[in-house]
Amino acid sequence: MNQQDSPVAITSARPARSVDIRRRQTRYLLSMGLRTICFVLAIVTTGPLRWSFVAGAVFLPYVAVVLANATDRREPVGPTAYLDNEKPLLEAPAPTSRRPR
Repeated sequence: MNQQDSPVAITSARPARSVDIRRRQTRYLLSMGLRTICFVLAIVTTGPLRWSFVAGAVFLPYVAVVLANATDRREPVGPTAYLDNEKPLLEAPAPTSRRPR
């Protein structure tokens, strides 16, 4: 018997809503954390680097909100047919030419 190295997906269902919300909240918090770091670094640094951090602090909230509102809009894919080309197909026995008595 052949064993596969990776698990086989038996469903095409989307993740649970709670998992989706948790994932979106995590993305939002990471983006806003990066914005906070950019804001602090914009205060501490000088020169052209400061303006890069200011731009990050200004535009990251927009990016964070867009990512937080991005839901999984993929259409679920139906099951696919199982095709195994390695195994031969069963063949019907040849008909016999006997006549009933």
